[in-house]
Amino acid sequence: MNMTTTAHAFSDQVIQHGATGDDVVELQARLQYIGFYNKKIDGVFGWSTYWAVRNYQYEFGMEVDGLVGPEMKAKLEKTTNFNRDFVDRALTQGRKFTHYGGVPKQIQKGPKGSADERRRAREEVRQPRADRPGRDDPAAPTDERRRAREEVRQPRADRPGRDDPAAPTDERAPRREETPAPTPEPTPAPPEEPTPYEETPDAQDDEANIEKATNVPAGYSDNDIQLMAQAVYGEARGEPYVGQVAVAAVILNRLNSPTFPDTVSGVIFEPLAFTAVADGQIYMTPDETARRAVLDALNGQDPSGGATYYFNPDTATSGWIWSRPQIKRIGKHIFLN
Repeated sequence: MNMTTTAHAFSDQVIQHGATGDDVVELQARLQYIGFYNKKIDGVFGWSTYWAVRNYQYEFGMEVDGLVGPEMKAKLEKTTNFNRDFVDRALTQGRKFTHYGGVPKQIQKGPKGSADERRRAREEVRQPRADRPGRDDPAAPTDERRRAREEVRQPRADRPGRDDPAAPTDERAPRREETPAPTPEPTPAPPEEPTPYEETPDAQDDEANIEKATNVPAGYSDNDIQLMAQAVYGEARGEPYVGQVAVAAVILNRLNSPTFPDTVSGVIFEPLAFTAVADGQIYMTPDETARRAVLDALNGQDPSGGATYYFNPDTATSGWIWSRPQIKRIGKHIFLN
């Protein structure tokens, strides 16, 4: 069945930098299938696709020229797979998706329209700060604030007998007596009443704040949260809680970096990226602590200091990882870039 599908795979054109269309979609999907291409499958032969092609040519002993001709197409058909129906449907429905081999397709696609969802979500998150009245918004009601402040200040400044030479001195005494009179009455009573009641509202406020902190930011699906919790549990269970949040933050830092895939599943299932994927622990059921760590990271906590890598020095076998600039150590993991 696969050979029937791939017999009419690529067209006869030599695919090169600057090309667009179905041939490029298939090229990107096939390269991603075996981990050479980790960017968005969009049908545009840009520089990321170009370098993925060159790396593939180098690894398979071909001429390294960045051109996809008959030889490379034939090699791709033998070494990769291409689920045309899955890719075409995801593109048509505007889904965010990836095409990694050996990964269940259902966890590699987002909901319909999700391709632009994260971009819209990031814009919505940034807007409230920029649109706060009185900062950089020229339309902010600064005049109203000034008038309000002036009104607050006016009663003291306009009291007869201070700077007003026309104010009758006889009226000064009665007005001074009237002003302090109401103040002493409410002041003695309240101090004792709030004490018993302050503790209960404080506890309620704390609970509300915790609920707000565990809200899922827009742009992330339930599947994204579940997948990240599985990764945190598989990679960092037994680590201190701050270390679990740091691992979740590394996933998000990769997601926001142009050098890594731009979907949660793409980051986590990138070949050789996470030990939990390699040894199957990614499929374990995560506990509530791992999920909470993910939510804290999604809400802005990053104990890793912006790291995009981490490793356990007691078990690491790669010499390359030691060459990266280290940021800090949390539990058994060293975080680095």
